[in-house]
Amino acid sequence: MNARFSSLVSSVTALCLCVGCRPPGKPTNADIELKPTEVRDFALLYRQNCAGCHGQDGKGNTALPLANPIYLAIAGDDTIRRVTAFGVRGALMPAFATNAGGTLTGEQIEILVHEMRARWAKPREALGATPPPYAPAETGNATRGANAYATFCAGCHGPDGKGTAKGSSIVDDSFLALVSDQDLRTTVIAGRPDLGHPDWRNCAPGRVISPQEVTDVVAWLVAQRKSNPGQPYAKKEQSQKYN
Repeated sequence: MNARFSSLVSSVTALCLCVGCRPPGKPTNADIELKPTEVRDFALLYRQNCAGCHGQDGKGNTALPLANPIYLAIAGDDTIRRVTAFGVRGALMPAFATNAGGTLTGEQIEILVHEMRARWAKPREALGATPPPYAPAETGNATRGANAYATFCAGCHGPDGKGTAKGSSIVDDSFLALVSDQDLRTTVIAGRPDLGHPDWRNCAPGRVISPQEVTDVVAWLVAQRKSNPGQPYAKKEQSQKYN
């Protein structure tokens, strides 16, 4: 009787152990891939949605570096949130919010905005100077902008903006067609550290670009845009080229 009882106890114990075990091959919660809308990790969100253009760790690629403290000093959370959600008209920045045709929820956009600032921003005092504002306070003047361009930009980009060994052309039709006015302004102020482009404090020895000069330089650049950048050839030249 004792032997039979012991056998029964052993069988019940073994059964309980088996019930508590995970059958081989059964995935755990950690093995199950999250749905795109369930991702909450900043590094993964950034890598999947931002790094292709803005570079690994926000250091820049085809688009401006988001880890640039000067950019984060002039662009407030509302600006970054709006640009991320709805994109930039006239530029290559697409809309990412689900209600604008993108794939990111409002919560995911908030994670990106909050973490970019927490990881990459610096106190304004650490910049050593107050940068011009993100948006212009007054209308720009292209004539004044030509003079400001000659002072601050021509040394690298050439007297006509067509480039030198030190800097690329900034009046190229395709370039100006693919960047917004705000893109130009942001670059003048924050620079492009990834490309060796200085910020507003370091474009000319002993001088910083004033807020109005920034606005005027942008006005001069905008004046160089062609209304039909997709048609670089005159009709006669185009006909000869392809006939």
